[in-house]
Amino acid sequence: MSERGQATRAATLESVNPTTLADGSILRAARPGDEPGILACIRALAAYEREPDAVENTVEMLTDTLFGADPKAFGHVVVREEAIVGIALWFLTYSTWTGRHGIWLEDLYVDDAQRGRGYGKALIASLAAVCIERGYSRLEWTVLDWNEPAVAFYRSLNAQPMDEWTTQRLTGQALTELADA
Repeated sequence: MSERGQATRAATLESVNPTTLADGSILRAARPGDEPGILACIRALAAYEREPDAVENTVEMLTDTLFGADPKAFGHVVVREEAIVGIALWFLTYSTWTGRHGIWLEDLYVDDAQRGRGYGKALIASLAAVCIERGYSRLEWTVLDWNEPAVAFYRSLNAQPMDEWTTQRLTGQALTELADA
């Protein structure tokens, strides 16, 4: 791992103290060896979001992204009975208006059988704590409009929708064509 990557990884791990939750489960930073459990959660989330065949990610890709020479994404996990049952995968953003970083929560997932134990709230609260500790100005994510349980959960946390904003995306051929323009 590069010196920069080591510093990034160390800063991430320092801000995420392992926490024992009420039922004895552990919330901690993702670490090497967690990749299969994280990928299982990603696949389960994709299935829930009606895109079961959309996951291209692999254990090797997660290893490189989360623990490689220059990590670009980070993860928090909830471990119960030695199994990863919840994940929060995130990366840094930057606000030109505030002049500070923020966190983009890419995926928040708790195994269906483990919901209602407070794991989702604990995971998202751990990201809010990272924001406060580091002076970041915001924590953001998207949620599918039809996912009413998730929307209700986020409202219970006082998260506010950004009604005037629409996510834009370029992928595949459109991305290639623009790059070649």
